[in-house]
Amino acid sequence: MSQALKLGVLLPTRGLLLDDSGGSNGIAQILTMAGAVESAGLDSVWVGDSLTAKPRLEPLTTLAAVAVHTRRVRLGTAVMLAALRHPVLLAHAAGTVDLISGGRLVLGVGVGGAFNEAQQQEWRSVGVEPSQRAGRMEEVVGLLKRLTAGETVTHEGRHFALDAVRVQPASRHPDGVPVLVACHWRAARDGQFKRSATLGDGYISISDYPEEYAKVTERVRHHAEAAGRDFDSLEAAFYMTVNLQEDDRRAADEADRFLRLYYGTNIWGDRWGPFGPPERTAERIQQYADAGAGTIIVRFASFEQERQLDTFLSEVVPRF
Repeated sequence: MSQALKLGVLLPTRGLLLDDSGGSNGIAQILTMAGAVESAGLDSVWVGDSLTAKPRLEPLTTLAAVAVHTRRVRLGTAVMLAALRHPVLLAHAAGTVDLISGGRLVLGVGVGGAFNEAQQQEWRSVGVEPSQRAGRMEEVVGLLKRLTAGETVTHEGRHFALDAVRVQPASRHPDGVPVLVACHWRAARDGQFKRSATLGDGYISISDYPEEYAKVTERVRHHAEAAGRDFDSLEAAFYMTVNLQEDDRRAADEADRFLRLYYGTNIWGDRWGPFGPPERTAERIQQYADAGAGTIIVRFASFEQERQLDTFLSEVVPRF
């Protein structure tokens, strides 16, 4: 990637609902953090997604609120479980947020997990069989791009049938709302890299080590070039989780407690991090940039989100 590194911050739409979230002040915290990110000159703010397995604020309505309190930062999902939603309803909501924000919306989308009973029940609660979520997501993304581009869509697919459907408002982007498709080296299925290279406008990864992310980049490049796409036009994003404290043990302990509440388990161990002094986070960001990332999204594994953000802005961002 030739363009300057872009930095973004995940807003704590799940963290503020955790039982011991340190007296969070709710949506005010979300808006305050978004404003601080914009004022600092960073590229973007992001929100996660889950319906029942990991309760949090609904992503697109949250981003609509953030949109009217900001003017410049991009507004993203990292990542949205697109297969939980009907593509017409998703296109309508996405087009509306894109209008409210003046074209600042970008949707990171992923297949999502079905690794435990809570996640499996999340899919079934909206009538989706977990085993069908990958194919359903691919179909949703294809329809979403066409509908938010303003097309009148007729489609007969495995999961959805549309008869001359047109959704307004359309995106300000002529090719529809930008979409980043998730892929991960640790999943080790080549089809996901092809999906990321061909379905959307870029790719986003989580939980890979820097050397693994470099392999992701090469696989996406391979499939993009095979499909006749300009790889350098694709956005390459990585989502990392940090805790910024000088004391390594305190940072690791708080991060572990936060992630266990967040997920019900600390599923990825040292694939998260780093946890500790800010310079360590700056070094890791640079490693991901060297591995091909053009956008880095940072989540704070902490019950003191605003303090972590202040540290990030004052001690990590100036290095870039």
